Amino acid sequence: MKIYNTMTRQKEEFVPLHPGKVGIYSCGPTVYNYFHIGNARPFIVFDVLRRYFEHLGYEVTFVQNFTDIDDKLIRRANEEGTTVPLIAEKYIKEYYTDAEGPGVRRATVHPRATEHVGEIIGIIKKLEKNGYAYKVDSGDVYFDTQAYKGYGKLSGQNLEDREAGARIEVDEVKKNPMDFALWKAQKPGEPAWNSPWGMGRPGWHIECSAMSMKYLGETFDIHCGGVDLIFPHHENEIAQSECATGKPFARYWMHNGHINVDNRKMSKSLGNFLLVRDISKQFDLEVVRMFMLSAHYRSPINYSHDLLVQAQSSLERMYTARNNAIFAREHAKSKELKPDEIEFKERSKRAIAEFDAAMDDDLNTADAIGAIFDYIRDMNTVLAASNDAALETYDTALDTLKCMCDVLGLLTKEADTVPEDVKKLVEERTAAKKAKNFALADELRSKVLEMGYVIEDTPKGAKVKKA
Repeated sequence: MKIYNTMTRQKEEFVPLHPGKVGIYSCGPTVYNYFHIGNARPFIVFDVLRRYFEHLGYEVTFVQNFTDIDDKLIRRANEEGTTVPLIAEKYIKEYYTDAEGPGVRRATVHPRATEHVGEIIGIIKKLEKNGYAYKVDSGDVYFDTQAYKGYGKLSGQNLEDREAGARIEVDEVKKNPMDFALWKAQKPGEPAWNSPWGMGRPGWHIECSAMSMKYLGETFDIHCGGVDLIFPHHENEIAQSECATGKPFARYWMHNGHINVDNRKMSKSLGNFLLVRDISKQFDLEVVRMFMLSAHYRSPINYSHDLLVQAQSSLERMYTARNNAIFAREHAKSKELKPDEIEFKERSKRAIAEFDAAMDDDLNTADAIGAIFDYIRDMNTVLAASNDAALETYDTALDTLKCMCDVLGLLTKEADTVPEDVKKLVEERTAAKKAKNFALADELRSKVLEMGYVIEDTPKGAKVKKA
């Protein structure tokens, strides 16, 4: 598998640090609000990365953190007249609820920053000892960016190219505008922990260093997140981690592209700030997953209602193909493979190989979905050509489709289960039709419809699905 490594700006063959195992750290949410469509993209994309490594047979340790102490949480707690821990607990619970809709699996570990203050303090002490950290009169502790010669290697810009600005904390007490807080002294009413530098709390960047190294080691395979995190967050993680340990930090860096909404940057002021749970009022969130995976993860993507309708249509085609095959399989009687079915079985193996080839090319989910639809066309043709396909042929088709879709986290819903009382009415209707009692057949069809199901007559018999 080849991965585009942001650090080297090229695709590289993935070679795990430990044979047969992969360690992945994906930056998780700051839990002060429900997550929005922009947050959803890395959650979905790197969930697929994990699934694909598992598909390849790797043992994957996937770590996604919760930032549960931060200026935003403190502000939200003050606004709501509550505490930071209660705000964090509320939105962690809501994260799990919202992540379930688009099929984002829980991480191997979901560490919280507040549970790792001891490890954070340990790293800062090492940085201080190694000459990379300094304390100022206020009690804050900063990382000295000028002391680290490798600063800027991820973003590709050195200190001279950068000026204090967006997302950079300007403070006259710092040696350099680019220096960033490792430890923040307590302000009145803020949560705080005891430390060698007095009561205070961790800076944002140091939290991820501590949590990733605890669960994956001082050097691990893949660190990922949105492109907006390259600078300063991931740049600062590298600096503090490597200066504390003297070892390389993450070996591969993966970043997903931006999301615009209706061709404009998402922002509250423009009124296009979309929470995932709001989208769920119009669309099943599996549609959002389909939409996200229909473009390459590194490409910018534009969200619009029309594009979600297109994704919904594509997903429905997948479900229709699968459900038709399941229905036809129930009526299969033949056990002997015909020559064209034997050839189809071989093509099914090639379909998975083509799917894997797309995924091996820097997680190209767009081409992988193309491979799935190529297979669906082949599958539909083969199954439609025979009214008596062998049971094994249906199993091959369904297993192949499931193998590919499971990697992408698609086709997760089971085919409709028809209640027994509905089945009985359908059987009575079939008997009425056979007896040419069409008035009764129409009456029974209407009863089935009143119960929320529709009947479709096919060469293989009556097919029933939810209305």
